[in-house]
Amino acid sequence: MWAMIVKEFRQLRRDRRTLAMMIVLPVLLLVVLGYAASFDVKSVPVAVAGPGAGAVASALPAPFHVVTTDAAAGRGWAQDQLRDGRAAVAVVTGQAGSPLILIDGSQLFTAQTTLAALAKLRATHDLAASGSALPSATILYNPSLQTSFVMIPGLAGVVLVFIGTIITSLGVVRERQSGTLEQLAVMPLRPRDVILGKIVPYFAVAAVDLAIVLGIGIAIFGVPFRGSAAVFALGAVLFLFVTLGIGVLISTVSQNQGQAIQLAVMTMLPQVLLSGLIFPLASIAAGVRWLAYLLPLTYFNEISRGVMLRAEPIGPLWAPFVFLTVLGLVVVTLATLRFRRYLAPVHSGSPWRRRGPAAPDATEIGVPADATSEPGVAQRGYGQPA
Repeated sequence: MWAMIVKEFRQLRRDRRTLAMMIVLPVLLLVVLGYAASFDVKSVPVAVAGPGAGAVASALPAPFHVVTTDAAAGRGWAQDQLRDGRAAVAVVTGQAGSPLILIDGSQLFTAQTTLAALAKLRATHDLAASGSALPSATILYNPSLQTSFVMIPGLAGVVLVFIGTIITSLGVVRERQSGTLEQLAVMPLRPRDVILGKIVPYFAVAAVDLAIVLGIGIAIFGVPFRGSAAVFALGAVLFLFVTLGIGVLISTVSQNQGQAIQLAVMTMLPQVLLSGLIFPLASIAAGVRWLAYLLPLTYFNEISRGVMLRAEPIGPLWAPFVFLTVLGLVVVTLATLRFRRYLAPVHSGSPWRRRGPAAPDATEIGVPADATSEPGVAQRGYGQPA
């Protein structure tokens, strides 16, 4: 038994990637859940419009934080601020009676924090005694504050991450373990051809799954789709391009399918927890929040929720689109460079062949040096008849 224990420890020590993941993953979970597991929104961005914008902006208490004001604007401008994601709450002054408060219901936790703060203001201030009426609040884009309206657009991204990262990461590893990677190496294929051949089938399957998720969400859960289908499709294509590239990159650095799955889970878990899908980004500590802005799912959530719930056009979404494009190019480039370690075609004459190791020296294969220099002994090369 002691010999088996020693053997397992030695084998674990040799598998440094698995050992590192066994140590890093618990630490990652501790940090993420310790700093990100919070539904409390401490700051609510507010846009104020109308003649009394200055007075209202200076009088708003915490957690409200005024990000923009326009004394000449009205309700249309305020709604545009919510639609484009520049603010979560808009206050329109100059109306008959009290100011009008508009709340973005697509930001579920922020909307709930806003309603709680307004209720607290009503309880602590005697507005009737001061001669002013209670301000009215209108919730836009998700009037009933249903969780499914917010979760399903994000779950569509999770489905793409699962297929693009975990399933695709097993592709090259499976080729290597089955021995077919060497067969690909002798074919007239460039690394980018192999990568495209690998990801296109998964791309098609992911597109079908995405359509199924959206269809079920719209038909059964009543999730609206108010925006442009073309803008949503473009964001999904760019996001899937990134996730498929990450999956291929993981497969090129993994020795077996177990390592590929472990690495894929390590890349998928932070995206689910830090992308704003479950916990609001505003509640994540600043020291951890910067990780969220490096994750592709964070930007796909912005695109999917903006297009489906708020009918947000492509103009205000330029930042998520640019980030996904740049990240996709970087990931696919790295995956292609990794592939060159296995598939490195060089042009020698007319045929394409794999760049392999040099032919072994005679002394390396056990043939005495004198045997190849004896007179009358034919020196045969590779491919020559005996």
